[in-house]
Amino acid sequence: MTEDLSYLWLPAARAGIWRRMWKSADKMRFFRKRSMFPFLGFLITFLLFFNLYLDDGYVLETEKRQLGESLIHPANSERYVHTFKDLSNFSGTINVTYRYLAGIPLPRKKYLTIGLSSVKRKRGNYLLETIKSIFDQSSYEELKEIMVVVHLADFDLAWCENLVQEITRKFAHHIIAGRLLVIQAPEEFYPSLDGLKRNYNDPEDRVRFRSKQNVDYAFLLNFCTNLSHFYMMLEDDVRCSRNFLTALKKVITSREGSYWVMLEFSKLGYIGKLYHAKDLPRLAHFLLMFYQEMPCDWLLIHFRGLLAQKDVIRFKPSLFQHMGYYSSYKGAENKLKDDDFEEDSIDIPDNPPASLHTNINVFENYDATKAYSTVDEYFWGKPPSTGDFFVIVFGKSAKISRIKIVTGTEDRQNDILHHGALEVGQKSVDTKQGRQCSSYITLGEFKGGRIEVTNVDHAIGFDIECVRIVVTASQKEWLIIRTISLWTTQPVSPFRK
Repeated sequence: MTEDLSYLWLPAARAGIWRRMWKSADKMRFFRKRSMFPFLGFLITFLLFFNLYLDDGYVLETEKRQLGESLIHPANSERYVHTFKDLSNFSGTINVTYRYLAGIPLPRKKYLTIGLSSVKRKRGNYLLETIKSIFDQSSYEELKEIMVVVHLADFDLAWCENLVQEITRKFAHHIIAGRLLVIQAPEEFYPSLDGLKRNYNDPEDRVRFRSKQNVDYAFLLNFCTNLSHFYMMLEDDVRCSRNFLTALKKVITSREGSYWVMLEFSKLGYIGKLYHAKDLPRLAHFLLMFYQEMPCDWLLIHFRGLLAQKDVIRFKPSLFQHMGYYSSYKGAENKLKDDDFEEDSIDIPDNPPASLHTNINVFENYDATKAYSTVDEYFWGKPPSTGDFFVIVFGKSAKISRIKIVTGTEDRQNDILHHGALEVGQKSVDTKQGRQCSSYITLGEFKGGRIEVTNVDHAIGFDIECVRIVVTASQKEWLIIRTISLWTTQPVSPFRK
């Protein structure tokens, strides 16, 4: 019978545990004696990496002190009871004692935690490639703001141990630097996975798989609550776009002042779902409450709606791509791809905070703000006349380096601006038609329904307060302004702590 690995990580809770721990220590340690990497070799390698990072100043002083502490997490012997009778305090974390398989959390909050949950697959394993992609596609500065938490959620402890050895060998420097943490929620904390509801006529093994997956994610979310300001949910078979964190920061900055629960950076499954870390306890409780009712991606939609975000907020291009060929469920083929994914995402516009208004008649709810959003939506107005305008007024003047505006869509290619000009202005004042600039200069004319101007800040001698589209000839066709993209010369605003 396989001994419980928790004896290696949890302090003694009752009499007799030391005797059992010593009995199992020789065969169940983090690195087994039969491993090709004996403990002494690991210790020497660890000390070399530790010395390297101390010399380079790569790890903060507070982080250095943490690295010298024990990997044993303070244990709480109380077991989480899944009665769900009293969930009045959804802001509190769930009482689970986690095993720390590699790394320890650091005291300084990061900007973003990336959570991965992984189980043993019958065919293929993509976890190591996913971790590698996260780190390889991030710059040195971005790495300082990222924490990756891997939840090995399989009950096969031998498989977990072997995978931990691989992770530790390949990513030792990231573990030492406090960027990678591998955990496990022990099996005894899971609710019953037998006799589950057979909703949607799913076969019994499918219901068990998706129900356990909900609990896997709940325990992962619960653990990550206080590690960072934002949380990104990924799957364990994902490839990342270059500098995805910089793109995320641009989007988050552009949403300042607006309410959101979940931002989506991929249209597939559980990939690329962004949350405020403060919402993780509620989401964890929610997944546990309804773990046997439906798949996780459906529950995420319900959670978003219950917190009053009615519509999907999804951004293009997608920052994450599914790369696996075999599902974690029975090894079935799963070749889904996100056709909106782009390898290089750094070109996402900055779009400084602004107010937008137009005198063009708006069709239904396709209002002016939708042209300025990086979400997949657009402005749609009735046929414009000569002199009609669409204006963007910044909250404060900005140095704009590039402007790109696209009208029309693939299925409505004639709803473009056939004749129009792009202008930038200064000296904004209040008027009956909203806030406007009193002085404008023309940057160029629309051609084929689009315009792009670069080096704007070099071409004009002032900081821009307004960007305006002016219709220069009436048209019979309706007008779709698909995207308005602005790039500034200043870097993306850092997170305000």
